[in-house]
Amino acid sequence: MKKTVKVLHTEWSDGWGGQEIRIINEMIAVRKLGVDVFLACREHAMIKHKAIEHNIKVFSMPFKGNADLKTLFKIRKIVKEYGINIVNTHSGKDTWVGGLAAKSSGVKFIRTRHLSNRIRSSRTNFINELADYIFTTGESVKTDMIKYNRIKPELIESIPTGIDTNLFYPKKYNRSKCREQFHLKKSEIIIGIVAVLRQFKRHDLFIEMAKQLINKYPDKKLKFLIAGDGPGKEKINKLILDYNLSNNVVMLGYIEHVPELLSAIDIFVLSSDSKEGVPQSVMQALFMKKFVVATSSGSTKDLLNNNNFQLVGVNSSLELVKGVSNYIDNDKINVTGPLIDEKFSLDLMSKKIVDIYNKLLIQH
Repeated sequence: MKKTVKVLHTEWSDGWGGQEIRIINEMIAVRKLGVDVFLACREHAMIKHKAIEHNIKVFSMPFKGNADLKTLFKIRKIVKEYGINIVNTHSGKDTWVGGLAAKSSGVKFIRTRHLSNRIRSSRTNFINELADYIFTTGESVKTDMIKYNRIKPELIESIPTGIDTNLFYPKKYNRSKCREQFHLKKSEIIIGIVAVLRQFKRHDLFIEMAKQLINKYPDKKLKFLIAGDGPGKEKINKLILDYNLSNNVVMLGYIEHVPELLSAIDIFVLSSDSKEGVPQSVMQALFMKKFVVATSSGSTKDLLNNNNFQLVGVNSSLELVKGVSNYIDNDKINVTGPLIDEKFSLDLMSKKIVDIYNKLLIQH
């Protein structure tokens, strides 16, 4: 009789961005394929409430640091009590605690590396080498971990975040109604960004780009939308005021219905300078057949397919201006045809992950 796969995911972060969204979507998707899923996270983490909404069993943990023995023993107890056979960790602190709990309990340890910034290589930073398998969200992350973190090529796989193609399907939405929903005029060219308000997302560059585009196209009605919440909110609001852009740049805050926003906009921008795996927001925009201008941070280039979007340099508002201008100057605000490979779908991601789960447990 085939053993039921039972996976305990661990996440230290309190925030709600691409990483946390992937974890929730991944758990829901693999559960449909027969996997039992559980989550260990901090008490006040956003991901806890999202997991509970989807009837996922949640355990609150302190995750106070790499040597948090209290959390380690709590995870060991959960592993034994619930018959967990895989612990899948996601951030730095929970990877140490969760990874050591898994190894000392005799169950499989999977590490998912979401960000593309390089992990410090040293003899004391060995936790990733203990993993039975590593998932990364992009090829550049995988390559770096093999090169700098002593990871065996056969024990690591790039599995980009899958997008729900039933949800991010442009024909499903009435564009005119979506524009009305966000109080947008038909005559306006709408340029948007969807990203948690963190430093590496470089909303400052997006705002500088907005200022430059408004000066460059005085006869065009340009409007800029920022969707997302996070620690950088006050700084971004101040920058909008300093540049006198209150009439042109709108802070939407966190929005639940991203497809409707993408349907409403004309051009999507990713301005990040680092840390990106394969960014979900760019994939979502491409599935919605939007024109995209994205910086070459992390593994963004993995999405390039016959010049399906403008890939520009990092740390430069001028590069972003150049990319957006290509679309405005060519008057191309309508997109037809496939812009992204179906391999980035949620269905394929979940099947790939479950295949690896089963192979690992056969080796047990």
